Amino acid sequence: MTDAKDAEALRRHAEARGKVQMAPKCAIAGPEDFAVWYTPGVAAPCRAIQAEPERVYEFTNRGNTIAIVSDGSRVLGLGDIGPAAGLPVMEGKALLFKVLGGVDAVPLCVRTRDMADLAAVVRALEPSFGGINLEDIAQPGCFRVLDELRASLSIPVWHDDQQGTATAVFAALTNALALTGRTLARTRIALVGTGAANVAVYRLLKACGAEPGAIIACDSLGTLHRGRGDIEAARERYPDKWAMCEESNAGGVAGGIADALRGADACIAFSRPEPGLIRAAWVGAMARDAIVFACANPAPEIWPAEALAAGARIVATGRSDFPNQLNNSLVFPGLFRGALDAGARAITDAMALAAGRELARCGVERGLREDALLPRMQDWAAVPRVAAAVAMQAQADGVARRRAAREDYLREATARIGAARAMAGMEGRA
Repeated sequence: MTDAKDAEALRRHAEARGKVQMAPKCAIAGPEDFAVWYTPGVAAPCRAIQAEPERVYEFTNRGNTIAIVSDGSRVLGLGDIGPAAGLPVMEGKALLFKVLGGVDAVPLCVRTRDMADLAAVVRALEPSFGGINLEDIAQPGCFRVLDELRASLSIPVWHDDQQGTATAVFAALTNALALTGRTLARTRIALVGTGAANVAVYRLLKACGAEPGAIIACDSLGTLHRGRGDIEAARERYPDKWAMCEESNAGGVAGGIADALRGADACIAFSRPEPGLIRAAWVGAMARDAIVFACANPAPEIWPAEALAAGARIVATGRSDFPNQLNNSLVFPGLFRGALDAGARAITDAMALAAGRELARCGVERGLREDALLPRMQDWAAVPRVAAAVAMQAQADGVARRRAAREDYLREATARIGAARAMAGMEGRA
């Protein structure tokens, strides 16, 4: 950001003293209402929940409330800035959850770097929340805590930096492949960076039909392959990276980014915010009609104009000031809206894929072009559709506490999101 924009952000944050607040849902006409909403009236729902624990979703806001949990160990492009400094980001995430998805989200920044402790904190919080969004947690801990909590909690747990990003990439890649006449199973893909985002991208692409041997991943030391003794020696700490070494890169290509890109149909980069990390000449050596997703923030690994000039047909970045913004904000509001509306006990991989497919369909229906793969973040009408698709998949996967028709989910999500937008002064704005 420029100094002027930094100053404006500081001024407005200080003026508002944060971005989210609690607000009552019930009317208080007079003192007698407190006897209903608090003591003695509140004892009745307490007893009802004690007798039938699932009725907590009927008598409280738990079914529309999630926790955004972070240890502040990898915040945006700022790195390890700690839990207090990460709080503005978590509040911003809560704001997006509310205005884009109608979801009440509570930012919780936790002072621990021990993943067992972090998991214990989240487990202890479970009775108060309908879902958990893990945020800005460094790898490899983010993988362990996600897997552990998904296995042990009876509410949805999601790590947006992994799963949300991967779902957005899947949606955009689906439409990019359609434009270039390719199928996923026959597409050669280079992954630049093997952090949380691209490890999750790799997992999701495998789950929906990509051929692992046709994927070549690169970390800061070069391509991943069976000969990477450094990763093998650390395989207990980085099991996902070692699995990628064993499964991907069937040709055993060694070298760096240039070698991974040579002849590749698509490049998916979540690496350092360093324009020039991917060079134009390397893009020029990719296959015809190449797809380049350069998603580092705040600056992409290669500027879009350079990639296009070098021969790429489709380019996406993580920035809103270029066409084709690839951002997990396209996913998490609708996905959580649908999971909560269905009373889901988990977010399955199939639910994430349902969100990605619906997002891709929305992109097609709004007019698919090389510079417009997906809806924009402000195209809020796509969110209820994603929510309904996720809720229906939750029913199909057997993790939904509630069953309803797609039209009911669509109508309810639209109403909730419309009410949240009105609260934020966005009513009637596109």
